[in-house]
Amino acid sequence: MSDSNNSNDNKNSSPASQNTPVQHAQVLNQHASNLQDSTHAASANSPFLSQPLPQGTPQGQQQSLPKGADHSNLGSTTHFGYKTVDVEEKQQKVAEVFHSVAAKYDLMNDLMSFGIHRLWKRFAINLSGVRRGQQVLDIAGGTGDLALAFSREVGPQGHVVLSDINESMLNVGRDRLIDKGCTNVDFVLANAETLEPFSDESFDLVTISFGLRNVTDKDAALRSMYRVLKPGGRLLILEFSKPVFEPLSRLYDLYSFTALPVMGKLVANDSESYRYLAESIRMHPDQRTLKQMMETAGFQSCDYHNMTGGIVALHRGFK
Repeated sequence: MSDSNNSNDNKNSSPASQNTPVQHAQVLNQHASNLQDSTHAASANSPFLSQPLPQGTPQGQQQSLPKGADHSNLGSTTHFGYKTVDVEEKQQKVAEVFHSVAAKYDLMNDLMSFGIHRLWKRFAINLSGVRRGQQVLDIAGGTGDLALAFSREVGPQGHVVLSDINESMLNVGRDRLIDKGCTNVDFVLANAETLEPFSDESFDLVTISFGLRNVTDKDAALRSMYRVLKPGGRLLILEFSKPVFEPLSRLYDLYSFTALPVMGKLVANDSESYRYLAESIRMHPDQRTLKQMMETAGFQSCDYHNMTGGIVALHRGFK
């Protein structure tokens, strides 16, 4: 999850393999010609190959900002996917997206990731170091995958808070965890940028899973996460990131901008929300940039682990 050739004996070779060099070259030339013709035909008939993918500001590793650089939203506008919107408008638009997808969120996660998101989350839990009796805050916890696991890890003497800014998502998570019999979990409507309901140095572990890219002021959110952590506590950020291999990146783009909206339309009757998902991933800071942002917010010993070729990364930092 984190980052043979066969040969035959000459006596078993087929008659075709006994061609002269000239005949062999003629066969290869014919195959190449046929392949080129079929490729041109496929390109002409397939909209996936003939239509250009949407373009936004690329987030390649070379764009990492210098340590200490200012990442804050200085203007009155920000991005919503590839669109430029007012800062105040983004929160409303993100809310509309998640109100729309809440009911089908878990099903779509399984379909979009082919179930691999469960392995990503399990890796995050294993790396969390959470122990019985500890206090955990799961930000943008949505339908409660991580909160459910942490509830079991911390035990009856521990405590987990599942927070989300979106009431529809929080309701789905609350109903699910109550049905699972979780008695050590609270559910709090909270903005990740301020985390106002929570006191300083309240939690041993803070996590945010596939939620940071939707936050307008990520630097403010990181500072708030640092504030509510106890000394020695850790932050885990599980998020889509930048594939480390260019061929994989191109294939991932093709999948994201063609298959995801189609799946969204068929399953959730909402293609635009899943188009936003693809765009928001491309606009999110890459691995090195996010690590530097965490260090600027005060976190120490920051590192990250690429999973599935960098499609997802798990960042970790300590207070």
